[in-house]
Amino acid sequence: MGSRQMRMSGGRTVSVDRRVLVVACAAAWLCAAPGGVVLAQEATGQSEAKPATGEQATPGQQQKPAPANGKKPKVAASQLSAVVVNGISSSIQNALNTKMNSDDIVEAISAEDIGKLPDVSIADSLARLPGLATQRVDGQASAISIRGLSPDFAGTTLNGREQATIGENRGVEYDQYPSELINGATVYKTPDASVIGQGLAGTVDLQTINPLDLSKRTMVFNLRGDHNTNGNLNPGTGTSENGHRASFSYIDQFLDHTLGVAIGFAQLDQPTQLKHYKAWWWGADNGSAGMDQNWGAPTVPGMPDNVNALQGMELFAQSQKQKRDGLMAVLEWAPNETYYSKLDMYYSTFNKRAFKNGVSWNSNVYGPPYDGISYSNVGISPGSPLPVATSGTMSGIAPILQNDYNKEHDKLYSIGWNNKLYLGDWTTSLDLSSSSARVKLHDAYLFSGLANGGTTSVNFYTPGGPGYPDFSPAANLADPSTVVFTDPAGWGYNGREEFDSQTDRINALRLQVSRSLNWWIFSGMDLGFDYSDRTKTKHADVNFAWLNGNGDTSATYQSTFSAPVSPAFLYGPTSLGYGGIPAALNYNVLGALYNQFYLTPENGQGDWSRNYTVEEKVPLAYAKFNIETELAGLPLRGNVGVQFVHTDQSSTALQTNGNTLVGQLHGGTTYNNVLPSLNLVATLGDRQYLRFGLAKTMTRGRIDDEKVSSSASVARVTAGPQAGQVVWSGSGGNPLLKPYVAVGTDISWEKYFGKASYVSVAVFKKNLLNYIYNKTILDYSFKSYINNTPTLTPTSDTGSFTLPQNGTGGSMNGLELAGSLEGGLLAHALEGFGVQANYSLTNSTIPTSSISEIPGGPKTLPGLSHKVGNITLYYERNGFSARIAQRYRSSFTGEAVALFDQLGYTKIQANRQTDLQLEYDFSQGSLNGLSILLQVNNLSNSPDVQVQYATLANNVPMTMPLWYDTWGRTVLLGFNYKL
Repeated sequence: MGSRQMRMSGGRTVSVDRRVLVVACAAAWLCAAPGGVVLAQEATGQSEAKPATGEQATPGQQQKPAPANGKKPKVAASQLSAVVVNGISSSIQNALNTKMNSDDIVEAISAEDIGKLPDVSIADSLARLPGLATQRVDGQASAISIRGLSPDFAGTTLNGREQATIGENRGVEYDQYPSELINGATVYKTPDASVIGQGLAGTVDLQTINPLDLSKRTMVFNLRGDHNTNGNLNPGTGTSENGHRASFSYIDQFLDHTLGVAIGFAQLDQPTQLKHYKAWWWGADNGSAGMDQNWGAPTVPGMPDNVNALQGMELFAQSQKQKRDGLMAVLEWAPNETYYSKLDMYYSTFNKRAFKNGVSWNSNVYGPPYDGISYSNVGISPGSPLPVATSGTMSGIAPILQNDYNKEHDKLYSIGWNNKLYLGDWTTSLDLSSSSARVKLHDAYLFSGLANGGTTSVNFYTPGGPGYPDFSPAANLADPSTVVFTDPAGWGYNGREEFDSQTDRINALRLQVSRSLNWWIFSGMDLGFDYSDRTKTKHADVNFAWLNGNGDTSATYQSTFSAPVSPAFLYGPTSLGYGGIPAALNYNVLGALYNQFYLTPENGQGDWSRNYTVEEKVPLAYAKFNIETELAGLPLRGNVGVQFVHTDQSSTALQTNGNTLVGQLHGGTTYNNVLPSLNLVATLGDRQYLRFGLAKTMTRGRIDDEKVSSSASVARVTAGPQAGQVVWSGSGGNPLLKPYVAVGTDISWEKYFGKASYVSVAVFKKNLLNYIYNKTILDYSFKSYINNTPTLTPTSDTGSFTLPQNGTGGSMNGLELAGSLEGGLLAHALEGFGVQANYSLTNSTIPTSSISEIPGGPKTLPGLSHKVGNITLYYERNGFSARIAQRYRSSFTGEAVALFDQLGYTKIQANRQTDLQLEYDFSQGSLNGLSILLQVNNLSNSPDVQVQYATLANNVPMTMPLWYDTWGRTVLLGFNYKL
């Protein structure tokens, strides 16, 4: 092996054998002591990093050696003007500088100006980065998937601190953070030993502004009207198709630019209007493939043999009003050259009221009225594996009208205090933080239908592919003299109400020490310790509603008992015209519930299981050594580090026997993980880099999988080898669950040119060492469980139990292509034009499916889209700017929350969404600082489409439409004014 030269940060050059370098890197990687955070300057829009002004920098950037006098370098206010940049191209340039200067493989977004991220939401902006995709919630981009992994596998921090979440799991809902108060974000695709709260897929760090970065007082006002093109679907409920967004930011500096203050407030009043259709299931009624010959079902009159027909459906309209108030405050103090302090706070309240009204029915022999279903004039269209009944008339249909009320109130609070001392070659830091999320949820729904178990005929047209149907019932479903409170489906109750509450809190302390080095290949080291305590508590209570005068037991309840809706509670009818039904009955659900019904507590097994507490205490030590040297004459930088993570997790929850509450359970475990990481960046030429990452990463399982809640019972076996024995069986969560663990390798080539142009090619592979899936254990110990059937004595303390369990194996790999090009680099006539584009291919395999609810048992990771692409075209010149962007995501298995906060999974089809932004900035005269902005989100009204994979009665597989939703276009028009 040949020797090579290395240039130290002090200019000294030494010669070292390459084998020695390999041994040293390996030793540092595997044996390094605990470490701290890099305190380098975040890129500020220039091609070279600037001296630090005191703020905490992106951990992946190199720390520059401290001055010999041990004082923090100070930047005069006059030098800070370079930080203030505006516009689309400047936003791209800042993001590319962050990416280029980082020692890790990262992606970044940067605000075009204060309070102006380049999209309507943070999630929309993040979803345009290579390898990232979004999942829509309530029609808005909310959850982020990194490299094909579900949002559960992505860590999210605010200013470097892990955040509590409003969901039942770890995934952050980004619509809780106003884009107007976020200055930028960095996505770590490779781990860094100094980054806390890392995810298996990557880590998103949201960043607020540092007031000392600005040279003068700045105030920004923003106001935009918000309109949804679906219109107001549920009049009288207090919702509409119009809303607004408003924000104000104040940034100032005092005491000779040593004290900085930033205060920001943002309000969102956003309407959403959903048009929803769902095909319950499909099947052949008659013939060799039908239910009559294979399941013994009655023959359905009028339906031809071996024709696939819709067996039930739901059509509803949802109107929702979301109001979010967000407050951000930053106090930054740098009184001298040895001390720096920053206190930042974020607080938001989120209120949502949703009204969902619609019609459903069973159109098969297994649903009410259980007989009498017949067809006439059936029209048939080609289909596979059978022709499809797409038109005709159904008779004997019992409409089920359901009116839902949902109210959610969320509070998020995050505070952090960071202090730094610059002592010679050493920098010490203490960071204290707390993050909390509180959720209160109130749900209620009531049933109505035709009086006395009445039925109606329905003319129908159902598309064989994606799209809305056309149903024309003979009965007027908006007439309160025809539609009454009753139980048209015979479900055994007249309505339901639920109260949910949830609290998530993370308290953390972080100590870190950094030192510049002039030793061999290392230019600096960071040693640190972090301790976090996270507690998530959830509580759920359910009531069943019974009509006044009706019974509430199986002996006294009458499903046909009915009562008219009081005129005092009637609203204007719900519009279902998009599905052919002119209108449906609409009324005040809570008013009727508390006046025409009585309530009884009715927690079932699934409800009791959502009463639990999970706590995770995590001390973490880490060490990182920054590398700055040469290899084969090429500059080489990077870092090598290790994290030692100890986890102490515990849970308290409830034990049930079916729907019966039995007692309380406790459980937990402890485990350790050692997570080494290596990041290297070789400079191949002028702004051309080759990056390499190798790391071991972990992500804890779903929080609700770690709960100890379970349902367990004993029963006497009546047949088989265990006949006569009394055995335990049950199902629930697993407080002994260990985390997902993977080893990942990344290689990326990047070339930068111009001011905002680059091209990159990246490949990655992750091998899953530990996975989580549902498994039945036959020798599970029930020693800590209560036997609430005293007449039966278990033969053994062990039995079968189904729970989340750790498995091994599986992998994912992918290719990412990305680039940005300024048109002026091609021709002068294209000055001001530009394009950004990226495309990702990702594959994954797991040995055992963890999503058994999906027919066919998928073997890919939840949230995986094989293909993800984005393209953005923009123009910016002479104050005018325009941007049109489209993102594409191929089909994936997504996580969805069903009625009453119950978790489920669904197969979501490929989606394309196009967004448009037009803006004009006034730069002269009395209007200087004013900009007019038009944004259209979801320009093409892209639908959410889902399909179902199932089998016919003769076990022949089929793929048929399941779900079709449209949320309308969101149009925003307003202004931004900067002083």
